[in-house]
Amino acid sequence: MTRHEWPLFEVFVRAKRGLNHVHVGSLRAADHEMALHHARDLYTRRNEGVSIWVVRSDQVAASDPAEKPSFFEPSADKVYRHPTHYTIPSTVPHI
Repeated sequence: MTRHEWPLFEVFVRAKRGLNHVHVGSLRAADHEMALHHARDLYTRRNEGVSIWVVRSDQVAASDPAEKPSFFEPSADKVYRHPTHYTIPSTVPHI
């Protein structure tokens, strides 16, 4: 397998404990172990990361931006999200 045939990996880094992992870029590597080492060298050079995830790009499932209207319907269409079947006391704030 040549370098040009290596699979593409997506790299996610968590900067501090308690924060979410954030997508920081992509890289090509022969396997997951190599991808982790390359990701460490490329994306956490100044000790800013506490955790790295690498995921093969062909294994990521994602929604299509063109399907946004049907995929992310307005919340008004979901009656179960609204308290319409009971009375809310006036003492309950922020609803």
